[in-house]
Amino acid sequence: MTFLELAEDRYSVRSYSDKPIEQEKMDRILRAGQVAPTAVNYQPQKIYVLKSKDALQKVHTVTRFSYDAPVVLLVCADETQVWRSPAEQYDTGEMDASIVCTHMMLEAWELGIGSVWVRGFDSRQVAKVFDLPKHIRPICLLPIGYPSEDSKPYAEWHFTYKPLKETVEEL
Repeated sequence: MTFLELAEDRYSVRSYSDKPIEQEKMDRILRAGQVAPTAVNYQPQKIYVLKSKDALQKVHTVTRFSYDAPVVLLVCADETQVWRSPAEQYDTGEMDASIVCTHMMLEAWELGIGSVWVRGFDSRQVAKVFDLPKHIRPICLLPIGYPSEDSKPYAEWHFTYKPLKETVEEL
């Protein structure tokens, strides 16, 4: 499968089987995040692998969007490691963590493991529940697991795309 075929095939999984993710596959997913491009290669991501019963119960207290996945990756940005633009006072933590998350999401799909990118939570609440250090900012959650037999794209328009001429402009 080419990269474009993989990207076209992938959809957000919201229904998971009970099959555990093999450690070698989990390692590959995490490796995909490790090699993701980040600003100045500062690699400010901090990823928490939530899979214990206690950790998954905590996830349920902060969002209804974990979809009972067997593993949830809590993707954060370490504010002490982000690149900051001196001209704009912009830091790349959210962007870098999102790129890392995307790499992991696509690697998971290549391995037959589904995921869904989640931002439906209060960052302060997540930080408190997981007792995160003050410099660690939660960016997104990535519930992952093998799709259930009835898993399907959320809506019929999932595979519908705007024409490139509507989203791309040459200057």
